[in-house]
Amino acid sequence: MSRILIVEDEPKLAALEADYLESEGYETHRIANGLEVLPWVRANAPDLVLLDLMLPGRDGLEICRELRSSDDSRIRDIPIVMVTARVEEIDRLVGLDLGADDYVCKPFSVRELVARVKAILRRGKGSRPNGLVLHEDEHRAELDGNPLELTPVEFRLLRALASSPGRVFARERLLEHLYDDHRVVTDRTVDAHVKNLRRKLSEARLGEDLVRSIYGVGYKLEL
Repeated sequence: MSRILIVEDEPKLAALEADYLESEGYETHRIANGLEVLPWVRANAPDLVLLDLMLPGRDGLEICRELRSSDDSRIRDIPIVMVTARVEEIDRLVGLDLGADDYVCKPFSVRELVARVKAILRRGKGSRPNGLVLHEDEHRAELDGNPLELTPVEFRLLRALASSPGRVFARERLLEHLYDDHRVVTDRTVDAHVKNLRRKLSEARLGEDLVRSIYGVGYKLEL
């Protein structure tokens, strides 16, 4: 049974999240104060952390940063879903750049939150091989044994997304990977390349949309 740590200082919301997760067969533990999170995580190593940003004692960004910099891989690799009412773009980008696996803004559907948790945990357990092979020297890629006819820019975009499947990458961060000559381009450029990459991946794995758009933030690869 997977254990999920709910870090949330709103008692009613924490209880609601716990009820929904437990109804799906997960074990939950709730913490309301940021100062208690790291000691508990080190002692118990949960399978996933639902992490609110606005916490008494210590905020979620600091907690996320310390978890991701841990010397213990059991702690460093724990999936983190950030949950917050702070919707300013800078908060989103900073949070995701710290290594969060997903980001949910309040108010949100608890059913959607549970679905995201289930998807992340399935990936972690390797329920299916991702089937993606990147040949760096040749700028060539294969998905499930099918060659992908990618442009150099599309290959670099896929390489960036595949470096951390499930993690949301801001458009600004993806732009840094697209062109060797560091030309000035717009966010629309990323959107256009993502559209082409998404189509080619869908052709290789019929009927599946493997590049997911996160509104107002960026993109992530779901294999």
